[in-house]
Amino acid sequence: MLFTKCIHPQLLGALGTLGHGSWILISDGGYPHATHTPQDAQKVYLNLAQGVLTVSQILEVLKETVPIEEASVMTPPDGTLQPVHDDFKRIIPNTKFNYIPQFDFYKTAKTDNVGLVIASGDMRNFANLLLKVGFIRNAEGRGNY
Repeated sequence: MLFTKCIHPQLLGALGTLGHGSWILISDGGYPHATHTPQDAQKVYLNLAQGVLTVSQILEVLKETVPIEEASVMTPPDGTLQPVHDDFKRIIPNTKFNYIPQFDFYKTAKTDNVGLVIASGDMRNFANLLLKVGFIRNAEGRGNY
Protein backbone atom coordinates (compact mmCIF):
# COMPACT_ATOMS: atom_id res chain seq x y z
CA MET A 1 0.00 0.00 0.00
CA LEU A 2 1.22 3.51 -0.80
CA PHE A 3 0.82 6.70 1.22
CA THR A 4 0.83 8.99 -1.82
CA LYS A 5 -2.35 10.03 -3.62
CA CYS A 6 -0.84 8.73 -6.83
CA ILE A 7 -1.32 4.97 -7.14
CA HIS A 8 -1.12 4.54 -10.93
CA PRO A 9 1.78 2.10 -11.43
CA GLN A 10 2.89 3.32 -14.86
CA LEU A 11 2.74 6.95 -13.74
CA LEU A 12 4.70 6.23 -10.55
CA GLY A 13 7.37 4.39 -12.54
CA ALA A 14 7.68 7.23 -15.04
CA LEU A 15 7.87 9.86 -12.29
CA GLY A 16 10.62 7.85 -10.61
CA THR A 17 12.83 8.25 -13.68
CA LEU A 18 12.63 12.03 -13.71
CA GLY A 19 14.98 14.35 -11.88
CA HIS A 20 15.51 18.03 -11.19
CA GLY A 21 14.94 19.99 -14.39
CA SER A 22 12.89 17.33 -16.17
CA TRP A 23 9.58 18.42 -17.62
CA ILE A 24 6.14 16.80 -17.43
CA LEU A 25 3.53 17.63 -20.05
CA ILE A 26 -0.09 17.26 -18.98
CA SER A 27 -2.14 17.71 -22.13
CA ASP A 28 -5.77 18.28 -22.92
CA GLY A 29 -7.95 15.95 -24.98
CA GLY A 30 -7.15 17.66 -28.26
CA TYR A 31 -3.36 17.74 -27.98
CA PRO A 32 -1.44 16.19 -30.92
CA HIS A 33 0.49 13.56 -28.95
CA ALA A 34 1.86 11.74 -31.97
CA THR A 35 3.47 14.79 -33.57
CA HIS A 36 4.15 17.31 -30.78
CA THR A 37 5.87 15.29 -28.05
CA PRO A 38 9.37 13.80 -27.90
CA GLN A 39 9.62 10.29 -29.32
CA ASP A 40 11.54 9.07 -26.24
CA ALA A 41 9.23 10.59 -23.62
CA GLN A 42 7.24 8.12 -21.56
CA LYS A 43 3.54 8.46 -22.34
CA VAL A 44 0.70 7.72 -19.94
CA TYR A 45 -2.81 7.90 -21.38
CA LEU A 46 -5.38 8.87 -18.78
CA ASN A 47 -7.89 10.08 -21.37
CA LEU A 48 -10.62 7.52 -20.78
CA ALA A 49 -13.45 9.69 -22.11
CA GLN A 50 -14.18 13.33 -22.89
CA GLY A 51 -13.82 15.24 -19.64
CA VAL A 52 -12.22 12.33 -17.76
CA LEU A 53 -9.64 12.98 -16.30
CA THR A 54 -8.97 16.73 -16.42
CA VAL A 55 -5.56 18.38 -16.33
CA SER A 56 -6.59 19.97 -13.01
CA GLN A 57 -7.43 16.61 -11.44
CA ILE A 58 -4.07 15.20 -12.54
CA LEU A 59 -2.28 18.32 -11.26
CA GLU A 60 -3.96 17.94 -7.84
CA VAL A 61 -2.34 14.50 -7.51
CA LEU A 62 1.04 15.42 -8.99
CA LYS A 63 1.53 18.38 -6.64
CA GLU A 64 1.44 15.87 -3.77
CA THR A 65 3.81 13.48 -5.56
CA VAL A 66 6.69 15.53 -7.05
CA PRO A 67 8.21 18.94 -6.29
CA ILE A 68 7.12 21.49 -8.90
CA GLU A 69 9.59 24.30 -9.60
CA GLU A 70 7.69 26.16 -12.31
CA ALA A 71 4.84 25.77 -14.77
CA SER A 72 4.27 26.84 -18.36
CA VAL A 73 0.83 27.06 -19.92
CA MET A 74 -0.29 27.21 -23.53
CA THR A 75 -2.02 30.41 -24.61
CA PRO A 76 -3.76 31.22 -27.88
CA PRO A 77 -1.41 32.65 -30.53
CA ASP A 78 -2.29 36.19 -29.40
CA GLY A 79 -1.15 35.39 -25.82
CA THR A 80 -4.47 35.99 -24.06
CA LEU A 81 -4.91 34.17 -20.76
CA GLN A 82 -7.67 31.61 -20.44
CA PRO A 83 -10.00 30.74 -17.51
CA VAL A 84 -8.29 27.33 -17.16
CA HIS A 85 -5.03 29.12 -16.30
CA ASP A 86 -6.65 30.55 -13.16
CA ASP A 87 -7.55 27.02 -12.12
CA PHE A 88 -3.93 25.89 -12.46
CA LYS A 89 -2.71 28.90 -10.45
CA ARG A 90 -5.24 28.09 -7.72
CA ILE A 91 -3.94 24.52 -7.45
CA ILE A 92 -0.22 25.45 -7.31
CA PRO A 93 -0.35 29.08 -6.09
CA ASN A 94 3.29 29.55 -5.09
CA THR A 95 4.64 28.43 -8.43
CA LYS A 96 6.18 30.62 -11.13
CA PHE A 97 4.06 30.56 -14.30
CA ASN A 98 5.24 31.14 -17.86
CA TYR A 99 2.80 31.82 -20.68
CA ILE A 100 3.74 30.40 -24.08
CA PRO A 101 1.75 31.00 -27.30
CA GLN A 102 0.34 27.83 -28.87
CA PHE A 103 2.85 27.14 -31.63
CA ASP A 104 5.86 28.00 -29.45
CA PHE A 105 4.39 25.72 -26.77
CA TYR A 106 4.34 22.85 -29.28
CA LYS A 107 8.04 23.43 -30.01
CA THR A 108 8.89 23.56 -26.29
CA ALA A 109 6.90 20.40 -25.57
CA LYS A 110 8.89 18.48 -28.23
CA THR A 111 12.27 19.12 -26.59
CA ASP A 112 14.25 16.38 -24.88
CA ASN A 113 13.59 18.01 -21.49
CA VAL A 114 10.08 16.53 -21.58
CA GLY A 115 10.46 13.08 -20.05
CA LEU A 116 6.82 12.33 -19.33
CA VAL A 117 3.63 13.07 -21.26
CA ILE A 118 0.28 12.57 -19.53
CA ALA A 119 -2.75 12.65 -21.82
CA SER A 120 -5.99 13.78 -20.19
CA GLY A 121 -9.56 13.89 -21.44
CA ASP A 122 -9.83 17.60 -20.55
CA MET A 123 -12.00 19.44 -23.07
CA ARG A 124 -11.25 22.98 -21.88
CA ASN A 125 -9.53 25.28 -24.35
CA PHE A 126 -5.75 25.60 -23.91
CA ALA A 127 -5.63 23.21 -20.94
CA ASN A 128 -2.03 22.19 -21.64
CA LEU A 129 0.56 22.45 -18.90
CA LEU A 130 4.31 21.86 -18.68
CA LEU A 131 5.67 21.27 -15.17
CA LYS A 132 9.36 21.56 -14.33
CA VAL A 133 10.35 19.06 -11.65
CA GLY A 134 12.09 20.80 -8.77
CA PHE A 135 14.18 19.43 -5.96
CA ILE A 136 13.48 18.77 -2.31
CA ARG A 137 14.94 21.23 0.20
CA ASN A 138 16.21 19.94 3.52
CA ALA A 139 15.74 21.66 6.90
CA GLU A 140 18.73 23.94 6.21
CA GLY A 141 17.20 25.10 2.92
CA ARG A 142 19.69 23.24 0.73
CA GLY A 143 18.56 21.00 -2.09
CA ASN A 144 18.66 17.23 -1.88
CA TYR A 145 19.09 15.57 -5.23
